[in-house]
Amino acid sequence: MAEHRYAQFCPTARAAEILGERWTLLIARELLCGEQRFSDLRRRLPGISSSVLTERLTRLEERGLLRRRALPPPAPATLYALTELGATLRPAVLELIRFGVRFTEPPRPGDHLEPDWMRLALAAFARKGATPSRRFGVRIPAPEGDVRMHVVGGRRGTRVRDGEGPADVELCCSPLTLLGLISGGLDPDAARTSKALEAEGDLAALRDLPALFDLASLLARPQDTQPEA
Repeated sequence: MAEHRYAQFCPTARAAEILGERWTLLIARELLCGEQRFSDLRRRLPGISSSVLTERLTRLEERGLLRRRALPPPAPATLYALTELGATLRPAVLELIRFGVRFTEPPRPGDHLEPDWMRLALAAFARKGATPSRRFGVRIPAPEGDVRMHVVGGRRGTRVRDGEGPADVELCCSPLTLLGLISGGLDPDAARTSKALEAEGDLAALRDLPALFDLASLLARPQDTQPEA
């Protein structure tokens, strides 16, 4: 497939040429979550054909954004990962998450959601200013392996890291429940009562969880203003 080019001397146009093809940006999102096999990408991107995925991966590799490595026997496979250049897309993807959440409607039947997308989501919504000095251990059950994150608030803002660490409270829930909690739209007591949330430790700390993120402000819609008399 011939590369589409805009007749413009502009870095934005060049970026659009590279990332504007259908599926390319979502492939980059998947690889920001870690190395993936071809079969992993097919599963995580329902609707993409093998031929299109192959073409997009090849194009990203030619542009120096992607590398591949072979796993040796007894389980030979090819793993795809972002290069150092490709990894520089992370801040842009996080900003796109912040932009896109304003237009995200409730999930529809058949919508796909990967638990480890929450690693990017929490990083995107983490508040940069001072936040309550609370620590949370987060576990999201997943068939391919539970997703674990360590969320820490403080005067330098919220930090989200993979893995485990000392926590005021440990919580286990689904991705949608976690989004409801960090937005402040889901009451933690109600979530625990409905069994949507399991939590151990200082349960009062759950009340501070939304303050570590700015998702609520991103979702807020401007109030209609009345014209002056």
